[in-house]
Amino acid sequence: MITVVGSINMDLVVGTERFPKQGETVLGNLHTTIPGGKGANQAVAAARLGGEVAMIGAVGTDPFGDELVTNLENEGVDVSRVKRVEGPSGIANILLSEGDNRIIVVPGANHQLTPEDIDHSEAAIAASDLVVLQLEIPIPSVLRTLQIARRNQVPVILNPAPADGFSPEFLQYEPILTPNESEAAMMFGENWERALEAHPNRLIVTLGQNGARYYDGDRHIRVPGIRVNAVDTTGAGDTFNGALAVALAEKMPLEDAIRFANAAASLSVEQFGAQGGMPGRGETVERMKHHL
Repeated sequence: MITVVGSINMDLVVGTERFPKQGETVLGNLHTTIPGGKGANQAVAAARLGGEVAMIGAVGTDPFGDELVTNLENEGVDVSRVKRVEGPSGIANILLSEGDNRIIVVPGANHQLTPEDIDHSEAAIAASDLVVLQLEIPIPSVLRTLQIARRNQVPVILNPAPADGFSPEFLQYEPILTPNESEAAMMFGENWERALEAHPNRLIVTLGQNGARYYDGDRHIRVPGIRVNAVDTTGAGDTFNGALAVALAEKMPLEDAIRFANAAASLSVEQFGAQGGMPGRGETVERMKHHL
């Protein structure tokens, strides 16, 4: 069982030919709503890749809340620990242009996931093979999850996004950290490569289409990415983390697990939407085989 503790949002997506400059108005060419949130995205990615997945999170009593829970259920995710709270669900306003994105997150119900909620889910966390965390829920709840997982000897993948919520206090619980390059720079400074050696096999820096880097205790390893024509990069990082969770829960060696995650992420950007392009197990394995 993979337990994902994190955010559940509705993505409000707008597309445009180019990003507006400050004070400028441009015409859009797309508007849609898509279930998202880094936690929910990673849960869906893991479930599609064959993982048994449970979600711990919060949604509001608005219609988005109903839709978000139903979406997770339809993906095969256990939602018995997703709580409903008065008020709006979280949303992410996503602006797309030229294969890139700019995102504003309004947490809504996500910020009502409390440390006490995590305490009530300790049995589920203790029974997990692996826990996945991000930083779109209250930091005290992240910390409590790390504490409970460590107490029960359950490994954790902590995707430190948004990186301004990262605290060095998290390091004492020895999670596997999966920042991208800019997040790594915020966490460890511009010379983040040195931090790889300080956290062997526990700091994996993702490099987009260039793959990912880590230090195995003896040498620096870069696992190559797979270059594709990206349609929408919104869910790539979440797909990587969900896939990595599945691979590590299955006891794949770390380099193979990262290769598997890179393959899944490369497939995810070929279709529109954070969850829309998340692949299944078969196509991910096939892509990985063809790019060894």
